[in-house]
Amino acid sequence: MKISVISHCTIDSILLDGSQSDVAGGPACYCAFTSKNLKFDVDLFTKYGPDFPLQQKLLDQKISTYNPLSETKTTRFRIDIDDSDRKLFLQEKCEAIDFVDDVKTDGLIISPVFDEISSDVFSKIKGISDFIMLDPQGFLRRKNTQNEIFLEQTSIDLSRISAIKTNSDELRSLTGHDGDNGMQLLQNQGVENVILTDKQNISLLIKDKIYSISLPNIHLHDTTGIGDIFCATFCCTMLKENDFLWALCFAGGAAQAALESKNIGIEKIPKKGLIESNGSYFYNMVKFRDI
Repeated sequence: MKISVISHCTIDSILLDGSQSDVAGGPACYCAFTSKNLKFDVDLFTKYGPDFPLQQKLLDQKISTYNPLSETKTTRFRIDIDDSDRKLFLQEKCEAIDFVDDVKTDGLIISPVFDEISSDVFSKIKGISDFIMLDPQGFLRRKNTQNEIFLEQTSIDLSRISAIKTNSDELRSLTGHDGDNGMQLLQNQGVENVILTDKQNISLLIKDKIYSISLPNIHLHDTTGIGDIFCATFCCTMLKENDFLWALCFAGGAAQAALESKNIGIEKIPKKGLIESNGSYFYNMVKFRDI
């Protein structure tokens, strides 16, 4: 089966525990490499500059790309991490992603980081797959005069979106509401799988029920890319198993494994066996309630 991902590759300068690590990644890489670990073929629509250090790794992993190299430097962020809190600063921005319309795929992950997917490309790329997962963070982000990223109330066309993952701040920026009310508003726009992550607590709204799991209370290290690993695992599991509970549990298991690894950057992406082991544990711990 095949997954396609549209997002910028990035280089992240991560400030954590008084030290700085420069690591390459972005949703493009986290989603692509996670999907490869889950035995999917991957098409990647992205842009990066000649400074991007993972070009060979993409080739080695047999991840298909479409004219990705730009003369502009790779999108770069500085990320200041304090436990689960993060401050994000934009330092470089690569050129926008061109649309390629001659491919078909089983699943599509749309996960912009900052202004790389135009509304026209967003509309057109929805036509390449029947299952589309959206992480809307990049559509909501703006920068102030110090290049610090903040979220702005933004309307997004959610037609044809099968699943969406937001955190509490993103949900409020999309709907103006929190929790159950915000999730229902997204559902009312036609999204079948509405996911809300609130630190360790993960909720999934399906029809008239909310299913939830909680990650273990562990000391957080580098949280960069955890949401991307979650999204890719959820999307791949939905395509392979067609079961939203297994998708939720495997995605939570992938996030847990990545966090417990204590690794920085893409080194935290877990292997398939560990994802499945953690997912089986969560499957027996799922809670649900009517809404």
